[in-house]
Amino acid sequence: MGQQTTEIAPLVKTVTVDRPPEEAFRIYTEGIATWWPLETHSPSQKAETVIMEPREGGRLYERTRDGEEVDWGEILVWDPPRRLVHSWHLGGPAATEVELRFRPKGNGTVVELEHRGWERHGDRAAELRTQYDSGWDFVFGERYAGAVSS
Repeated sequence: MGQQTTEIAPLVKTVTVDRPPEEAFRIYTEGIATWWPLETHSPSQKAETVIMEPREGGRLYERTRDGEEVDWGEILVWDPPRRLVHSWHLGGPAATEVELRFRPKGNGTVVELEHRGWERHGDRAAELRTQYDSGWDFVFGERYAGAVSS
């Protein structure tokens, strides 16, 4: 009998910003190094910048002060300014997925982040989801939203 995997609900975070979708998308992607909190949210703990290559198959990675490149994920869907999906490497053999949707609302944009695929991490899945729940509140809800609003 095969091993059964229990699906774990994705994390969903939503912010509404006073910018059109094109600008909200550009700030998330091209501008990621301006708002991502590398001082507290970097796998290497010595990151100098973070880079998102603007295309399907592109890399999402950090470059350290030593010039080393540390992969964070790969761009799976590149559909500006509506949608972006990238893999997210949490450590270990499996990656999760982060999807962002940018929907116009009046003169602004509703940006929704969905982080899914936790069950791929087996026994650590629930713990990782809990850590990322508060992590995305800070990184997406405060840092990204603040950068788009300024």
